[in-house]
Amino acid sequence: MTAIAGPGRDDHYQEMTAIAGPVHEEHYDEETAAEIAVPAPPAIRRRSEEESTTGGRGLAYSALALSILSLFILPVLFGAAGIVLGFMARRRGSSIGSWAIGIGTISILVGIFILPFF
Repeated sequence: MTAIAGPGRDDHYQEMTAIAGPVHEEHYDEETAAEIAVPAPPAIRRRSEEESTTGGRGLAYSALALSILSLFILPVLFGAAGIVLGFMARRRGSSIGSWAIGIGTISILVGIFILPFF
């Protein structure tokens, strides 16, 4: 770096502060405000109680039928389909979906661990 001829930057700062007086700590009073906006509508619309139980009932019976069928034919395939449909039915409010999940799980476990020995 080359030296700048004349007074340095620090000398200039000291001269300016000497003219301006003692350095005071500056306080800034800032005003902030929140904007008021209309809240966005929810992306997912909740179903009514009646609509959710009747919509899940048909799905739950289908899931239960697949889970029971999986006890006799293709346990892994039909059991997995029964479990997935059971979760969907339970989300819609049908308690039969829990039965489908349980029976499908038992069918898959029996199909994987017990049936190969027979």
